[in-house]
Amino acid sequence: VQLQASGGGVVQVGDSLRLSCTVSGHTSTLYAVAWFRQAPGKEREFVAAITWTTGAPYYGQTLKDRFPISRDNTKKTAYLQMRSLDPEDTAVYYCAAPGGGFAGPTPDAYVYWGRGTQVTVSS
Repeated sequence: VQLQASGGGVVQVGDSLRLSCTVSGHTSTLYAVAWFRQAPGKEREFVAAITWTTGAPYYGQTLKDRFPISRDNTKKTAYLQMRSLDPEDTAVYYCAAPGGGFAGPTPDAYVYWGRGTQVTVSS
């Protein structure tokens, strides 16, 4: 499974941005796609995940209302819609997939990772 994240950029406080994660390769057994982010000097943080077949979302503790996750199976793409962006949202955003079933919020549980996309929120 290969994942490619895109859609990052430099935005202003309060802006919205939509990230995309396109999946390719052996996707027939893909269980879910997740988004993580990592700010400079901080640990990688779980943002959200979505079950590939049912579309059921799973969110981290704090970003559910501002960062809804969705997916389009026909395009093999998962999305992270980011709203009301704040400088604290500045980070590299990664998409990832587990090797088996539900993986939860722990980065080590994910086997497949895409290259990140930088999001910078300027004040």
